[in-house]
Amino acid sequence: MTYTPVSSNMPRMRMPTAIIAAVSALALTAPAHAKTIAVAAGDNAQSRLQEALITAQPGDVVQLAAGRFVLTDGLSLDANNVTVRGAGMDATVLDFSGQQGAGEGLLVTSDDVTMRDFAVENTHGDGIKSKGADNVVYYRVRVTWTSGPKETNGAYGIYPVASTGVLIDGCKVSGASDAGIYVGQSKAITVRYNMVEQSVAGIEIENSRDALVTGNLVTRNTGGILVFDLPNLPVMGGGNTLIENNLVIANDTPNFAPKGNIVAGVPRGTGIMVMANDYVSVEGNSLVNNPTAQVLVVSYPKPFTDKTYNPDPRRIMIGRNRIVGGGDEPQIPGGDQLAGAFGGALPGIVWDGASKVWPFTSLSGPALSLDGITTGGMHEAKPHMVQPRKPLVVTGLPRRGAPAALDLRAKP
Repeated sequence: MTYTPVSSNMPRMRMPTAIIAAVSALALTAPAHAKTIAVAAGDNAQSRLQEALITAQPGDVVQLAAGRFVLTDGLSLDANNVTVRGAGMDATVLDFSGQQGAGEGLLVTSDDVTMRDFAVENTHGDGIKSKGADNVVYYRVRVTWTSGPKETNGAYGIYPVASTGVLIDGCKVSGASDAGIYVGQSKAITVRYNMVEQSVAGIEIENSRDALVTGNLVTRNTGGILVFDLPNLPVMGGGNTLIENNLVIANDTPNFAPKGNIVAGVPRGTGIMVMANDYVSVEGNSLVNNPTAQVLVVSYPKPFTDKTYNPDPRRIMIGRNRIVGGGDEPQIPGGDQLAGAFGGALPGIVWDGASKVWPFTSLSGPALSLDGITTGGMHEAKPHMVQPRKPLVVTGLPRRGAPAALDLRAKP
């Protein structure tokens, strides 16, 4: 590039200060030598792909060609601002059927990473895990265990944990023995336009805040969408989650989680389940033919020693949802008797009644309080209907969802 001096006698043009600032910021943050590292399927795919992930620098794209990558061990990425991109979730497949270790298929421990347009199949552990990775994007990724629901499948399909800024968009997961999409101990989260099936939990938001779960299809899981807060974890106090405009349909797969796992206690046929969380809104969803309960609100049922932990649901808002069928095969103690007492099916909203404090800020219609059924059995239960009370207005909470900047990385 040549430089031509400008005469000092020529008139000077002033550049607006805002443009100067923007250009300067871009110059500081843009990688100087970003490159595309192409990786094809075929012989030695394991070593070639891992080498590409190790050598990638900020701004680089690791471009995976169409084809089946036969892998024997897990992969890892620890460079910031890297994109791992395939040719499509059905065209580029990372096949871990021959994986020798028990870990995840891909582990990401760096910030500003985008994973898109590829599939992960048959990992021995979790499908894709990002840990402590801020501003992470999963876009049009598929994670599958091809033999269907089995206890020996990996626990989580898509698994970001301990992150600020998470976008999971347009992904597909099936066969996870815990949760298809799990976001834990994180904040500023969007889970949208995904399909999860044949997993124990379809989507689980655990010990996390400021989450938006919208436009997803969850079907043929044990439970559709779970929002939990558990004790004795590094981050607790989950809340401020919005579950809206999802299709939660026929989640009727028998629970196949390993014994002792917290989701092993999720009843087959649960649509949306809120446990021990603060300020969760459930509105605009279509809940269809979930045989235990369409919406289930419960306290944490196990003993705990952490004095800072609150086991009860608080400030739960159940708005208007489309409810069709369901509640006709409740997998709870005395469920058949209880359904019979209500004409063959439980009402659409069920509360375990275990908390002493009214858990709802807003309730769109009557709910069934089990009041003892889940702890003492049918002989101690006092099930009864509870009516909506005057809604409480909650203000001052942060916005829900991932930072808007992440949307720019989730484009076709």
